[in-house]
Amino acid sequence: MVRVNEAIVTKSSTRLRAGDQLIVELRPTPQTLAFKPEPMALDTVFEDEHILVINKPAGLVVHPAPGNWSGTLLNGLLARDAGAVLLPRAGIVHRLDKDTSGLMVVARTRQSMDALVRMIAAREVSRQYLAVGQRSWSGPAFQLVEAPVGRDPRNRLRMAVVDLSRHSGKVAATGIRLIQSGDHYCLVECTLRTGRTHQIRVHMASLGHPLVGDSLYGGAPAGGLFRQALHAYHLAFMHPVTSQALTFRTPVPADVRGAMDVLGLSYNPF
Repeated sequence: MVRVNEAIVTKSSTRLRAGDQLIVELRPTPQTLAFKPEPMALDTVFEDEHILVINKPAGLVVHPAPGNWSGTLLNGLLARDAGAVLLPRAGIVHRLDKDTSGLMVVARTRQSMDALVRMIAAREVSRQYLAVGQRSWSGPAFQLVEAPVGRDPRNRLRMAVVDLSRHSGKVAATGIRLIQSGDHYCLVECTLRTGRTHQIRVHMASLGHPLVGDSLYGGAPAGGLFRQALHAYHLAFMHPVTSQALTFRTPVPADVRGAMDVLGLSYNPF
């Protein structure tokens, strides 16, 4: 808040004159208040002094943003580990959408964070997802989708496959392998070759198979599932400090498994 000669200024065009007295009062914004510890239960899959691997539930936002300034994974990490405050984004090196469940690796030291960021950029971290798409599968059983992803020019709340000669975006590649195809739905395994925002959701929709429950990209609820049917079930990488080969898998959560049963799909990756 700004006062000029005790009067609150409401217009940026207000002119000042020599001798005017200004009082500027700084007030915290929601964003500056967002980075605070908030204790929460986290499903820890692996932990040592360098890294943490968690199984994120659907509904948990990873990082504070407009509309979600509290109750995020970042807030939980700050409460869980006192050293997290010293790290950018509390050690978060990659993200999952709010309504996507599954495995994430988080750094606990600056050394491991820098190494993980380099490894992800070099595509040395294997990330695989199980997804339920609408409609019976069409095309070959394996497809490598190489289609740039950027902000949808017609709807800035969405991402889309874009023409880089006309719109801003980034190259994106997803390997999609068919697991099972039913009469009206399909179960696929998606392997990220790049990590763009909403990449799997956009690429599946571009193939004509939007994810069940993903209303943003043309999917509809089915089998009692009202969030996108996407689960990060497999994560593999070399430990950023010890170089030990690490592989993690986590079961399909109950809501997605229940929907699969209703839709006549079944898969047990274990």
